[in-house]
Amino acid sequence: MTTLQDRPKTALLVIDVQQDVTEGAEDRDTVVANIAALVDKARAEDVPVVWVAHHDEGMPRDSDAWQYVPELQRRDDEPLVDKTYGDSFEDTDLEQVLAERGVGRLVVTGAQTDACIRSTLHGGLARGYDVTLVADAHTTQDMTQWGNIPPAEVIQFTNMYWGFTSAPGRTTGVVKTDEVAFA
Repeated sequence: MTTLQDRPKTALLVIDVQQDVTEGAEDRDTVVANIAALVDKARAEDVPVVWVAHHDEGMPRDSDAWQYVPELQRRDDEPLVDKTYGDSFEDTDLEQVLAERGVGRLVVTGAQTDACIRSTLHGGLARGYDVTLVADAHTTQDMTQWGNIPPAEVIQFTNMYWGFTSAPGRTTGVVKTDEVAFA
């Protein structure tokens, strides 16, 4: 149970599913389709969908590379959190967006597994949120040339270790797309 007071709701976080971030990513099409299914499910159940978009010098805001993939369309009433750090909470208005909606539980999807997803999982947990990772709805690009393990192993490892992560008064979990329960 979340340690945040009066925050009983769940939100779906869609992190950095942008053109540049997902180009060549592991199992990209399946992951994007799973995220699209979760967005549809969240909307049908009146669960807040919160979009996060990264920008930096190599991926300027509003550039083609910065745009979300065409398979995912944000609605005008769904917040878009602008970020420049891996952790979606760091130096953003994400906490305010979630507080305004009474959210204490996060369902996390998106990219890159070994960067922004990992950072946001830990950032949410450290801030008192219950955090569920959707095992088949996050991805990463191949970073082996910089010493990382292959993308499929990054995803597998993240799913494994997040299932064993815990903190007092909070819950974590890893579920597949068809097992996500927002209530």
